[in-house]
Amino acid sequence: MYLAVGLLRKPHGVKGEISMQVLTDFPERLRKGKVILVGEDHRPLKIEAVRWHGNSLLLKFAEFSDCDEVGVLRNLMVYVSAKELPALPEGEYYYHQLIGLSVVDEAGQTLGELAEILETRANDVYVVKDESGKELLLPVTDEVILRVDLAAGEMVVRPPEWL
Repeated sequence: MYLAVGLLRKPHGVKGEISMQVLTDFPERLRKGKVILVGEDHRPLKIEAVRWHGNSLLLKFAEFSDCDEVGVLRNLMVYVSAKELPALPEGEYYYHQLIGLSVVDEAGQTLGELAEILETRANDVYVVKDESGKELLLPVTDEVILRVDLAAGEMVVRPPEWL
């Protein structure tokens, strides 16, 4: 499984750098010497240099030496293998680990499958879809999300009274 960590935008300067929109919470993993995967064919490219430029990263790949060459990468996604992800603290999960989990209430009744995670200012919201496609929106709070068991592929929840 591969996870998107960035989107390559446009060449920067004449020495083969390209700007990347950062889509990861761990941009420090993108460092000199790291091999990343670019595009849908997951072409391996070695990072020769990396630096911040505003809110974007400027990447220089060993395989490209000027702006015309690196321009072929414009608008391609940058991926890493999910196996390379750093471990998270207890009780924290990557989105890809949660999507697809079976969601059940405390009594064991299946409510559906976690289909999407919405990021809001207050807290995230889990979108749970049942077999008919009906959506249930659950705020991600300790009172609602009781337990996540990745090994069992299940999340136990206590839906708020107002739902």
